[in-house]
Amino acid sequence: MSKTKPPVNPLLQQQKRRISPGIIVVIVLVLALGAGVGVQYYRGHSKVEVSSTGRPEPTVITGPGTAGKGVTVGKAGAKVNIDVYLDFRCPHCAEFEETTGATVDKLVEDGAATLTYWPMQFVNPGASPRLANAFAAAAANGKAVGFVGELYGDFSKSWTTDQLIELGKQLGIGDGKFQQAVQNNEYASWLESVGKAADERGVTGTPTVFVDGKQLPSDQLTAEGLQKAVDAIAS
Repeated sequence: MSKTKPPVNPLLQQQKRRISPGIIVVIVLVLALGAGVGVQYYRGHSKVEVSSTGRPEPTVITGPGTAGKGVTVGKAGAKVNIDVYLDFRCPHCAEFEETTGATVDKLVEDGAATLTYWPMQFVNPGASPRLANAFAAAAANGKAVGFVGELYGDFSKSWTTDQLIELGKQLGIGDGKFQQAVQNNEYASWLESVGKAADERGVTGTPTVFVDGKQLPSDQLTAEGLQKAVDAIAS
C-alpha cells in the first residue's frame, strides 16, 4: 500500500534564490572602486611627518637655475663627483636612495665626493615635473638632500602641492618665496634644460649614476658598488 505525501505548506516552503553573476560583478566593482578612492584620498591627504631629523644637510655648491647644470652639494675641492639622474616617481630611484643614501651621505660629509642631482620628469607626466620643481625650490633654500630623502621615504604619498609646502615648513623653509616657487612651477625652464642635458649625455632611464663621468653598470648601483667606484678614483 503506497503512502501519500503530506501536503506542502506554501508558507513554510523556502525558495532558493540564485544571485545573478552580473550582480556579483557589480558588487565587486563597487567595493574595488571604493577601496581605490579611499587609497587615493589617503595618499593625497595623509599627514606629512619628517623622518630625516639629524641627517647631515651638505652645502649647496651649485643651486638650481643654471641652464643645463644639476644641483651640486658637498664640500668644494672633493676629488670625485657623483652624478645621480633621478625621477621622484621612479620606484627604482626610491630603492636606490634607501640602499645607498647612508653611503652617499658619508662620502659627501667626509669630503670624499660631491653629489649632483639631475631631476628628470618623464616617469609620471602629471607628478614628476611638480615634484622636481619642488625639489628645486627646496635646494635653492639649502635643503636638497633632506627633501630628496623625504620624498622617497614616503613614496606611497601623492605629494600634492599642499603636502610639498607642508614638507618645506617642517624642513624650515616654509616662507612665502618657497611656497610661491612650488605653486607657480618657477623652475620649469631650468628642468627642461636639465632634461636636454641628460638626453645629450645619453641618459635613457632612472636611476642613472656617473662617478667622475663614468656610468656605473646597473649591477653596481649598490652601496658597495658606489663606494668602490669612488675609492678607485680617490685613492
